[in-house]
Amino acid sequence: MKEGTTILYATEQLGERVTKYAESVSLTIPQPIKDYHARIIEENPGDSNYMISNFQAQALVWLSRLIGAKRILEIGVYVGYSGMVWSHAIGPEGKVTGLEYDESYASAARKAWKEHGYNNIEVFVGDAKETLSQLANPSEPYDLVFIDADKTGYPAYLEAVLALSAPGSAEGRRLLRKGAIIAGDNALRKGLVADPTADNPHRPADFDDAASWHRTAVAGVGQFNAAAAANERLETFMCPLWDGLNLARLVD
Repeated sequence: MKEGTTILYATEQLGERVTKYAESVSLTIPQPIKDYHARIIEENPGDSNYMISNFQAQALVWLSRLIGAKRILEIGVYVGYSGMVWSHAIGPEGKVTGLEYDESYASAARKAWKEHGYNNIEVFVGDAKETLSQLANPSEPYDLVFIDADKTGYPAYLEAVLALSAPGSAEGRRLLRKGAIIAGDNALRKGLVADPTADNPHRPADFDDAASWHRTAVAGVGQFNAAAAANERLETFMCPLWDGLNLARLVD
């Protein structure tokens, strides 16, 4: 019988080679989108890690097409890379709605979308815990929501999304349709959600400080994971790739 523990790869070098191979045999991301990703890494080294990787983008495109998604909600837009990925995934007849706290990021995203010819993406600026309410009673429910924003806000985002997708509501009166996917990114936070002890080499030096940003982020993500797993309305699967991707299917 195979063991349940997943040993990914023994060395970082092997992991990089396997990832490159996996990318090469997976569906492709348009080159202009990949070029934008590379540009942001070069121009914004301080916060470009807010973007998902091209490899994760491949997986998300595949996932959205697997469920036939045509309407995507994204909480956390940054400078628009993932918005273009979602638009590519669902095609020009679909719709992508983004929620972004920072106006400067939203402005950069709008500029990028216009330059690259993506016309089916919109963004609302403000705290997502407040802007989510503006999306109540959409003309059509969303098929997938991708959460990649302030980690301390994850539990509140989940609560709001579920409250706006009440069971028994008419399809035109709920945020997410039955069977929709709620995807929470960075759900393992370098493994700290599962193992915050000194055994984890990624444990920050200030992790014991109650005011540590790392500690509060890990706590928020952990609460999100626990809430999703305990909710009878959701079926969850934790994917341990990238920085952890919590996938939850809305069953009602």
